[in-house]
Amino acid sequence: MGMSGLDTWYGFMKSHDQVALWELLHPDAVFESPVVHSPQRGREIVFKYLTAAEKVLGGPGFTYIGEWRNETSAVLEFENEIEGIKINGIDMITFDVDGRITHFKVMVRPLKAINLLHRLMGEMLARQ
Repeated sequence: MGMSGLDTWYGFMKSHDQVALWELLHPDAVFESPVVHSPQRGREIVFKYLTAAEKVLGGPGFTYIGEWRNETSAVLEFENEIEGIKINGIDMITFDVDGRITHFKVMVRPLKAINLLHRLMGEMLARQ
């Protein structure tokens, strides 16, 4: 497969091009949030969560600080600071043979960061 999907993901995080993100998502993509109990299924809801997360987390100061990958997936460690709280987490991304995202799981620490993201994501999703 190569990692064209991962390259496209990095491109989206720099460009914020929502059309590129939509095209990157498999129609049956699944998103797992650190604050939502059940997996979110389908391109539309995954797109909604990822665009909200990019707006909340992906602003100034956001950086990927580590990367581990194999042929079909990648784990990307990130950090940022929002409202004085340092956020550390990982994006676990799985791609299909065409380089589209089929599964996206986010894990975040510490608890203060999870609580902050829960509030901010709720506010962002309510506005969308």
